[in-house]
Amino acid sequence: MDFVSACHRCTMARQAAYIVGELVVRILLLVIFLITEDMTPFIREIQPEERWLYKYPHIQHDAVPTTVMFTISIATPLIVVIVYSTVKRDKIEAFQGILAVSLALVLNGVVTNTVKLMYGRPRPDFFSRCFPDGKWSKDMKCTGDPDAILEGRKSFPSGHSSFSFTGLTFAAVYLAGKLHCFQGKGRGQSWRLLLAGLPLLGATMIALSRTSDYRHHWQDVAVGSTMAYTVYRQYYPALSKPCCDMPHVAITPLADSALSNYDVDQDTLIQVKTSDSAIKMI
Repeated sequence: MDFVSACHRCTMARQAAYIVGELVVRILLLVIFLITEDMTPFIREIQPEERWLYKYPHIQHDAVPTTVMFTISIATPLIVVIVYSTVKRDKIEAFQGILAVSLALVLNGVVTNTVKLMYGRPRPDFFSRCFPDGKWSKDMKCTGDPDAILEGRKSFPSGHSSFSFTGLTFAAVYLAGKLHCFQGKGRGQSWRLLLAGLPLLGATMIALSRTSDYRHHWQDVAVGSTMAYTVYRQYYPALSKPCCDMPHVAITPLADSALSNYDVDQDTLIQVKTSDSAIKMI
């Protein structure tokens, strides 16, 4: 009994260290994101021949406000994960899904802000921010609100685009895995593909609204985020694997090795059950 108790305490200690470590990483990334939000971007010189790119009107109200964008981008993948794991009564699935979503979003925020600050591309409405009275000078001495002017130099890439595509692409890929859209019985069934692809339509609409608001150039929103799938693959197998509906921690190293070396059919796949209290890193 003493040996069993010692093993149990050791397992619980590893679980606690794992959870704390994951939480610390996300908090650090969130802090970095918030700090970079207020940093001054690179002041890029605007050449005379390209000034026409930045003379669009400044619209006061966004078609998709920032608060709405964040709500959709964060809530959608979390709701999908929570609903699925609740139906399946799988705490491991819920835990791994929330870890993946949270990491994808905060990591995307850091990368997006870093590129914005380094590149410093003016927004299409930059001249309206710089010279709100419409009288602009050749020496580019701005007379507008300093905060609005600095924000006007953070066009590339679009934060709305990157966040919406990160959150909603994760939801789409997550659904594709659960529905086996690209493997076995799920192939050739259009309803599965349409359901999984629905979040991508929402992300596309949010991204395109940034061009009609004159907040971003088309190149800014065209740079879609690959962060979602990159982080997804850290927690879940490829969509072509028979076990694509299971997180990595629910697959034994033996089963995972077999899948990577042999063509295992879904009907013959042995899925390993894991207890709700066990979190095994592989």
